[in-house]
Amino acid sequence: MRIVFAGTPEFAVPPLAALVRSHHEIIGVLTQPDRPAGRGRNLSMSAVKEFALENSLPLAQPQTLRTTEGRAALETWRPDVLVVVAYGLILPPEALAIPKHGCLNIHASLLPRWRGAAPVQRAILEGDDETGVTIMQMDAGLDTGPILLQRALPIGDTDDSVSVLDKLAALGAPALLEVLSSIDSGSVLARAQPSEGATYAKKIEKSEARIDWKRSASKIDRQIRAFRPWPIAETTHRGEQVRVHRARVVGDAAITSHPPGSILGLKDDLLLVACGEAVLGIAELQRAGRRSMTAREFANGLRSTEESFE
Repeated sequence: MRIVFAGTPEFAVPPLAALVRSHHEIIGVLTQPDRPAGRGRNLSMSAVKEFALENSLPLAQPQTLRTTEGRAALETWRPDVLVVVAYGLILPPEALAIPKHGCLNIHASLLPRWRGAAPVQRAILEGDDETGVTIMQMDAGLDTGPILLQRALPIGDTDDSVSVLDKLAALGAPALLEVLSSIDSGSVLARAQPSEGATYAKKIEKSEARIDWKRSASKIDRQIRAFRPWPIAETTHRGEQVRVHRARVVGDAAITSHPPGSILGLKDDLLLVACGEAVLGIAELQRAGRRSMTAREFANGLRSTEESFE
């Protein structure tokens, strides 16, 4: 089939690569316009654009698909199918109607749970035991279209957003090819999403990165894992920002006698911190404007045995 691919971040590259290796014809790629990035705020191309250029794929970067001009490339290409993976732009009804067989989306959750922008982060934050990918037929709603195929993935105790997204990207690529084969043969089966169990994964806000030490160690641990690589969980020490990159829950769920945020010392190369419930062991952290450091390096800089995070 003649396929146009729409995607932007690294998560979208494995499915695009799988399509390039398949017997289908990639006639065009849509990705978001280059954006300022880094300290110098220089324009940076998306991961999908880099892949498209490396593989000499036709490329378009419209600001929006809501206008006739923005849809011009898609209209010209006239694909059999538009495959959408973390594209980041709204597809209006006019765009959805262009492909012969409609638009397919690889969504990083087991719909209808976690519709929306941040399904992986929300799943980790809520302590879900599993997530997965859903190949769905897109409609005018927000991740509400019929389900064509789902593949589940367990979430481990040490998984963060990076590791889960990597696994889901690898899981989604073969699932997409399976659905495309069924569409090509006319054997595809679609089922409506159930009305029960629908949840919304709202966009992550920078303000959510602030650690509240009165919460349980397990919730703070999930916050740290969910917010890697962005916005990165943070706290304050001596009035200075400290980012927490890696940690794990230490001990049982007993409530410590120390005030939440109290630094309890170093054990097994973990910096122990009292929480509202149980203790968190921090393995890697970073002071503002400095490199990441181990817990032991941070502990060596403490002035007393009665310091705390705020």
